Amino acid sequence: MAKRLLSYRELDVWKLGMASAKAVYALTALFPSSESFGLTSQMRRAAVSIPSNIAEGKARSTTSEFRRFLQVARGSLAEFETQLELSVELGYANRGESRALWKVLQELGAKRSTLLTRLK
Repeated sequence: MAKRLLSYRELDVWKLGMASAKAVYALTALFPSSESFGLTSQMRRAAVSIPSNIAEGKARSTTSEFRRFLQVARGSLAEFETQLELSVELGYANRGESRALWKVLQELGAKRSTLLTRLK
């Protein structure tokens, strides 16, 4: 029997990316309005980019393209982690508020790495 190909929506790594994107919208809603076009916008774009690149890569026709988009997602994840840390250092978010999000990001990064390794 042929193995059924998963949709990107069935990938745990995509689901975690979506969860982190939703969480960043909730978190940044509390940021000062002066950051609407600054850190708030940057964090939201970086967070949305993670599951978007996973989905786009999965929709591509080759494994090598999927791997490339998983690498792009890793870059967006690093960008988002940096911005999250900066938001804590600036006092826009506290460590307690962001702790659950950090856990999701760690799991997301690990699952992305595992998937990338399996695709080699």
